Amino acid sequence: MELIQQDPNVNAYLAAGEAVDHEHPRVRERADRLSAEHPGAYSYAEAAFVYIRDAVPHSMDTGDPRVTWRASDVLELRTGICYAKSIAYAALLRARGIPAALCYQRLTDDDGSHPVVHGLTAVLLPGERDWARQDPRGNVPGVDARFSLGEERLAWPVRPELGEVDYPLLHAEPHPAVLAALRAAPDLTRLKRTLPAELGPVRLP
Repeated sequence: MELIQQDPNVNAYLAAGEAVDHEHPRVRERADRLSAEHPGAYSYAEAAFVYIRDAVPHSMDTGDPRVTWRASDVLELRTGICYAKSIAYAALLRARGIPAALCYQRLTDDDGSHPVVHGLTAVLLPGERDWARQDPRGNVPGVDARFSLGEERLAWPVRPELGEVDYPLLHAEPHPAVLAALRAAPDLTRLKRTLPAELGPVRLP
């Protein structure tokens, strides 16, 4: 699948925003710690991925009721669903001048029921021509997502026969439907009921 930048200017994928708040001191502090041990762009991107994947539990795995959506809050509270974790990973990448995008899949249960949008992060490392999608959701039994610039190592490859979809657009900011669900939910129970089942078309500039 060809990934498509929603914004043709790569600098959009370095910018700070309300959700990807990589200028926040908490994000900068974590980026500094990671880069001190992993100064190269590749090693830093992989270390940041592992940190978000493993050190920030997915709230649906733990049952943590708190809903996070700003990168700085994800890092402070150490909790979030896939959308929040992908935002936090993007912030850590941008904090070190590495372009990072938010992208999505539509996944279902094994019988094609209960569709839900799943959040990923895409990275464009120096010297690379192509974006590479990463899934920092957090591994569970049967899932082994890893950092990779070659063959994708996502948590769940899509199954088109069940109506699952890889959305090709690379977003500089969280998709409006995703951000609206996160911001409106007072707790995880409510968020589970309001997760978007699909993403509508987004116009390119």
